[in-house]
Amino acid sequence: MKHVAIILAGGSGTRMGGAMPKQFLSLKDKPVIIHTLEKFQENENIDDILIVCIKDWIEHLKEILDEFKIPKVKYIVEGGATGHDSSRNGIFFLKDKLSDDDQIIIHDAARPILPQQAIDEMLRVSHEKGNASLAIPCHETVLFTEDGLSGIKELDRSSIMRVQTPQAYNYKLIRSVYEKAEAEDKHDFIYADLVCTYYGERIYFSKGFTNNIKITRKEDIPLCKSLMKFSDEELFNS
Repeated sequence: MKHVAIILAGGSGTRMGGAMPKQFLSLKDKPVIIHTLEKFQENENIDDILIVCIKDWIEHLKEILDEFKIPKVKYIVEGGATGHDSSRNGIFFLKDKLSDDDQIIIHDAARPILPQQAIDEMLRVSHEKGNASLAIPCHETVLFTEDGLSGIKELDRSSIMRVQTPQAYNYKLIRSVYEKAEAEDKHDFIYADLVCTYYGERIYFSKGFTNNIKITRKEDIPLCKSLMKFSDEELFNS
């Protein structure tokens, strides 16, 4: 069984307020995406890496890959108009390269804090159940809102899980639901797990962790630097 990681680097990072997409910003003398790729390079279960990248930044990506040497990176695919389309491009690209029983892992390039234990536990669950998404319980009070300005109804937080990437899937399963979305011209799903649930598939949870942050704003860079001082075990059990 093969395990291929699809790293989504198709976002433009407009919320960062700069010209460079967030996944290419410098973090401790390396681009953010390199820190992310190294996590999958180091994991013995990962066979290959596919990167879905913004078209205009593919050449820059190739340059930094040459500099930092991530040998598991086998494929670079152009990103799509939406995050869903970027995932789709990566999944469909692998049609003639994977068998139905292989597994893919989808992860955000801008999530560089990733303990090895999180990858291993996710794959354990996915092998058993057919898919797995990192998830953590919701401990905050949650209100339902219709307008984003006010709320009047409390949601039962015990029935809510906060889902994160990475997420792992049996290849036949994930390809089939994306083919259904393509046939119905649906392109606005945020993550692959939502494509699955839309088409009636149950998503299984693996242990997530609180500090699995996605870099979206400038203040996230120093936060990531601070988190990198901790061991994988400390982060995974946070």
